[in-house]
Amino acid sequence: MPAIRVAMAQINPTVGDLAGNSEKVLEFAKRAGAAGATVVLFPELALSGYPIEDLALSRDFISSSETSIKTLALDLAAAGLADITVVIGYPGFALTPSSWAIGQNKAAVIRSGKVLDSYAKHHLPNYSVFDEFRVFVPGEELLTFELEGLKLAIVICEDIWQSGGPVGQIAKSKVDLTLVLNGSPFEVSKTDTRLELVKSLADTQSTAVAYVNLVGGQDDLVFDGNSFAVDAGGNEIVRAKQFVEDLIYFDIESKKSLTTSLEVKAKAPAIEQIWNALVLGLGDYVRKNGFKSVVLGLSGGIDSAVCASIAVDALGSQNVFGIGMPSKYSSDHSLLDAKTLAENTGLNYSVEPIQTLVQPVMGQLKLEGLAAENLQARVRALILMGTSNQDGHLVLTTGNKTELAVGYSTIYGDSVGGFAPIKDVEKTLVWELAKYRNQLAVQRDEVPPIPESSITKPPSAELRPGQLDQDSLPDYAVLDKVLELHIEQKLSASEIVTHGFSAELVESILKLVRNSEWKRRQGAIGPRITKLAFGRERRMPITNTSN
Repeated sequence: MPAIRVAMAQINPTVGDLAGNSEKVLEFAKRAGAAGATVVLFPELALSGYPIEDLALSRDFISSSETSIKTLALDLAAAGLADITVVIGYPGFALTPSSWAIGQNKAAVIRSGKVLDSYAKHHLPNYSVFDEFRVFVPGEELLTFELEGLKLAIVICEDIWQSGGPVGQIAKSKVDLTLVLNGSPFEVSKTDTRLELVKSLADTQSTAVAYVNLVGGQDDLVFDGNSFAVDAGGNEIVRAKQFVEDLIYFDIESKKSLTTSLEVKAKAPAIEQIWNALVLGLGDYVRKNGFKSVVLGLSGGIDSAVCASIAVDALGSQNVFGIGMPSKYSSDHSLLDAKTLAENTGLNYSVEPIQTLVQPVMGQLKLEGLAAENLQARVRALILMGTSNQDGHLVLTTGNKTELAVGYSTIYGDSVGGFAPIKDVEKTLVWELAKYRNQLAVQRDEVPPIPESSITKPPSAELRPGQLDQDSLPDYAVLDKVLELHIEQKLSASEIVTHGFSAELVESILKLVRNSEWKRRQGAIGPRITKLAFGRERRMPITNTSN
């Protein structure tokens, strides 16, 4: 039996842009055809972008998607690709709507200018960042089709994460190759989890597997691509690049005979993956929402330095604007560090002292103590938002996950902004990211972007004389560990104590977390990199007197 070539198109669609996404699909299909592909596989909801959330409840949007998939089939044929089988995800109407949903998360099989058949996702996730059960109708049956002597099946993402359903029919259907369309967001270590999952599918269902994933940023989610294929023995045959669009292929003669001239990309270190996820998340949010540039405050501290470096990598230094906003409490070394960062990265830098704006309000309202400290942060917010309104920049807020967890920020002050690049990055990891980015610069024979003193000096908000973060908070290494146990591992206070922390310390930290929910609800979104970020997947009551 001659081999057929399967191409896997790892693309970065934009949610809602049916026309633009169709053009991208056509472009990748042409490239796949030129490479001799017989089948081209695209990711989950590649036509519409993913996730579409409540757009799935819009009859107009689903109707437009149905029209677009038919138009795409005609365009593929017109481009001389009628003989190629294209499998692509799209939202379509359910034949039998439920009382709450009208559409299904589908995969279309396109050939000869027509949509020949479609598959509807069975397992609709309703946990973590996913909310599909509320907006889609589940499908029930496995879809298989034959191509040049081989039997292929189609399933979608969550179908292989849960037992039962159509996946359980693969082996008895004598499938040679299972095509899995995915919209699987990035998390640290998820590469290994996906591979083991697909190997298990190959083993239990006696099938080769092609796993294609989306790439790109969508609001607070980052899709890392990392598409791959395994034979029926679970041997990894080919793997796509991570965090960029890619087109890979393999030749299949049988479920146990897959070959390619491409290499399996080595897994990058976790710190490198995290940096690239943050860069992609920020860059796509800016571009897909029509911004051309960003502005942020540069204090000389580690958080703003890392955020600025991420922005420069994502958008180019010419599109990043940093503003130094010193007060009478700002140290000379902080001012120098901010200036040095700007010089090292080439970003646009200006200085706007705040004292002349702070003083009249202080005098009129007679503010003292914490109120006076917070006023400084809010005046800085005024400067950033005014600049944003004037010049059209997106404001970046530079708070990290640790600060968000315990409320160590000024609402409507340093928390102001439209996007938070390190919202899901704990403080200790911020330092590690800074060191990584500087080391990367050295390897590239470039100037390290982040001043060494920004990394080594004790962190301070500099809102009063001699202020240090550790005046108000535990040591960050201790604080981050307690927070990780509580937030990501969901342990109670008593369970955390068994890890060697005092009950008094643990309760004081958890109280800060409880009391800061109202701040987090009003915060900007930012790229998710952990198993549990502050946002759509953690929903705690604001009014909460529980312990």
